[in-house]
Amino acid sequence: MTRGETMKGYIQVYTGNGKGKTTAAFGLALRAAGAGLKVYIAQFVKGMKYSELNSLAKLSEFITIKQYGRDCFIYKDPEKEDIQLAQEGLKEVKEIMCSGKYQMIILDEANIATYYNLFSVDNLLDFIRARPEEVELVITGRAADPRIIEAADLVTEMKEIKHYYQKGVEARDGIEK
Repeated sequence: MTRGETMKGYIQVYTGNGKGKTTAAFGLALRAAGAGLKVYIAQFVKGMKYSELNSLAKLSEFITIKQYGRDCFIYKDPEKEDIQLAQEGLKEVKEIMCSGKYQMIILDEANIATYYNLFSVDNLLDFIRARPEEVELVITGRAADPRIIEAADLVTEMKEIKHYYQKGVEARDGIEK
């Protein structure tokens, strides 16, 4: 393939209860940036500051990241503002995906967003159907709906075997946050 040619994009899903879904997607973003591809990362549910935001800022020529959430509400019900941010975010990212500016789109925690009804599985399927053929689409988050799994070309399930959280270890800077 020569430099000016476009390659076919695929739909990847990283799901499951184990650690590493976002990390896998960000690893792909890093690899894509190294190859000169432009990546847009949309983080749903998340609005907190994570260490990866600092790293990605240094790669801003190739990777753009935007959060479409406030605080992590996982332990309570989402509020109206959480729903509005996610729905407006999905609409915004769909336009960005169709703009031709990015070769990879990552919807981080989009599966969780559907699980908590921030937007519907049908909304996410509409997003998938709108994907230009040359765009690689990566969707992360536990609890992937079977219809999203069916629509994907590659699905990886992260399975938790053992986790130090069970021993009371808090999230650590640079490792979990």
